[in-house]
Amino acid sequence: MKSWHAVSKLIALLALVAAPAAAADFYGPLPGRDLSPFGFLRLDMRPAHNVSLEPGHWALETEFASQNTWAMSPKVERYLTELESSGRRELGAAELAAIRDLPGENYLIDLEMSAVDLTLHYKFSPRLSAYLITTAVAFEGGFLDSTVEKFHHAFGLSSFGRPAVARDSINLVYDLKSTSYASLDAPSSRGLLDPTIGLRYSGIQLGDAWQLSVEGAVKLAVDGHRPLLSTGRSDYGLQAAAQWRGARQAFYANVSAVYYSGGEFLVRHEAQVVPTLVLGYEFALTANTNINIQSYASTSMYSHRDTDLPELLGNKYQVTAGFRHHRDDVVISFGLTENVQNINNTPDIGFQLGVAWLP
Repeated sequence: MKSWHAVSKLIALLALVAAPAAAADFYGPLPGRDLSPFGFLRLDMRPAHNVSLEPGHWALETEFASQNTWAMSPKVERYLTELESSGRRELGAAELAAIRDLPGENYLIDLEMSAVDLTLHYKFSPRLSAYLITTAVAFEGGFLDSTVEKFHHAFGLSSFGRPAVARDSINLVYDLKSTSYASLDAPSSRGLLDPTIGLRYSGIQLGDAWQLSVEGAVKLAVDGHRPLLSTGRSDYGLQAAAQWRGARQAFYANVSAVYYSGGEFLVRHEAQVVPTLVLGYEFALTANTNINIQSYASTSMYSHRDTDLPELLGNKYQVTAGFRHHRDDVVISFGLTENVQNINNTPDIGFQLGVAWLP
């Protein structure tokens, strides 16, 4: 996309003009997770961090992330695009009936979700560490609709029917083979997701340049099924992460597999194994500031039992660009995420802001 081409040019320019850095600290990929409404309730293994801790010490990370999802089937997009000329409206019974009368399967997901992660790391030995993640989440109309529309206009992208619908609202319409569900102009909702506990073994040497870490994690269903917050089932995951570190740059490759125990959020999902691949690059711009670029790919949780729409059956691809800045015992991070290729099964745009305390 044009926007990411511009970002890559800017990063290349910064790399050329940056002053030589002293011994660089690397922190690993940005710890973002999949915030898509098409799977956020499952366990998603976070990219392995590279925080340096002494045995017997702990670190605390806080991540705020927000995403904007505007996703729909092609027939719904055409229907809403035709309505743009008559201005914005709150979707009601007439629009819902028109969408359900469209031939074949159709869906519309219009919402914004914000999440706050609190992660506690503890190091037992030079190679063994553990972490606990708790997450608070809020579903709301949000504040990014206007920004996304201006971004699309600035780069000559399609409006995708957004100007036909009132901004900052929550609209969910599913009319698929396996279900029919609708919630228009829904109220905001918030609560706590299931906690995640993980154990990581790091420092495995792969030749002279690469190091490997392995980890296992479980998402614990602590309070049964809760709409929008928990599937009521525990998930389990394994991850292997390889890293190469040079004087000013580092490369990362994370491969994970999660046993997703299934759920019933909008559509009933069967138990399955969901693989994910994260590739990352980190560059030490200065002694205290690093730049990150990374990609995320994961398979869909939908099957032909649920739907035959390729938008929902396709893999999920996202790209994130951001930076970290280290000052004393605090590391501040920022990342901007955009979906690529299959634009109707992942958030349109998202960002994350993090603060890590490394005493």
